[in-house]
Amino acid sequence: MPPTNPARRRALADAAIDLLASSGVHGLTHRAVEKEADLPPGTASNYFRSREALLVAAAERIAELHHTDTDRATDRATAQSATLADLLAESLLTAATTRRNRYLAIFELQLEAARRPVLASALAGLQNTSLRITAGHHDKLGLAIPREKIPALIALYGGALFTLVTAPAGSVSREVARDVAHVIVHGCAVGESSRPPG
Repeated sequence: MPPTNPARRRALADAAIDLLASSGVHGLTHRAVEKEADLPPGTASNYFRSREALLVAAAERIAELHHTDTDRATDRATAQSATLADLLAESLLTAATTRRNRYLAIFELQLEAARRPVLASALAGLQNTSLRITAGHHDKLGLAIPREKIPALIALYGGALFTLVTAPAGSVSREVARDVAHVIVHGCAVGESSRPPG
């Protein structure tokens, strides 16, 4: 049975996230994670027997951190009567700046999942959890967004996230994030005249 020290497990997963962002999935080895976390040789393999287990742990840690951040942002948005566009803009800006490594890492994992069924299954489970959590945030904010529209909203957010996070570091401004969030929530139309004929 793997060791159960939660702090050490988190430290290893956090180191894996940093390595995925800086070196890609091919730079992620047990030894590299131990070195990044400043832990003795053998520690990572004690907690994560295979490389695949290490990849899944990194994905689970990213989801945990993302949901914690989103919970806090929803609480702030509720207190400040912020709109969904405001909430998404702040989330996109944070992801593309101070949390950039975290999201570069998840994109590496998503690409690797195309070749690893176990990782793909883990990411699918995290996506299902994300749908439920997002619906709960909408309820808390009093948003009348039908449940069946949430996957499309998440897909749009994910595409915007990829575009902004993979842009050159330092190139994403608050205004850009705000414009993207506005289009996700309200679309591109500016009025009746923008509708196609027919």
